[in-house]
Amino acid sequence: MTQPGHTVGVQFAGGIDRSKWWIVALVGVALVAVSLVMFGHLMAATIVSTLLIGALLIVAGVFQVAHAFAERAWGGFALSLLVGLLYLATGVTLYMNPVAGSLALTLLFAAFLLASGVVRIVLAIRFWHVWGWLLFLSGAVGILAGLVIMTGFPMTGLWVLGFVLAVDLFIHGLWWLGFALMLRGTHA
Repeated sequence: MTQPGHTVGVQFAGGIDRSKWWIVALVGVALVAVSLVMFGHLMAATIVSTLLIGALLIVAGVFQVAHAFAERAWGGFALSLLVGLLYLATGVTLYMNPVAGSLALTLLFAAFLLASGVVRIVLAIRFWHVWGWLLFLSGAVGILAGLVIMTGFPMTGLWVLGFVLAVDLFIHGLWWLGFALMLRGTHA
């Protein structure tokens, strides 16, 4: 139900105290600020991202291996153990050599962009009547980005992951700022 003084367009923000719009704005400012620092230090952001991924895979591997041994009677013991050991090996490799790890992750990312771009173009042709041109454009951009990364390799491996993360944080921060302004505009 709409309360007097509030527009229907902000009902999706139910539960948020509109008088605290500034807290939402701080989230946006923090994300944008972090992204700007990352844009200035793309190689460091890439290496730190690789270290974090490595650490997370190590933790996941430890839990997966522990689960495998805790449930030995389960029919999936060997596969569960194998997955845990793969997580551990990948995590340790990324953590011990983050530069080589960032190169490997960048190649994997480029391959993903190429493959998903091709799939999006095929889907665009199949569903052209449903804004297929936009999906085609998305696929073409994905293929182009994958090719740019691969043709610039290995140098792209030192900055691409940091750049993608910085762009993501920047856009996410802008959204939070826009949301805060919307909340502020509806505050009575």
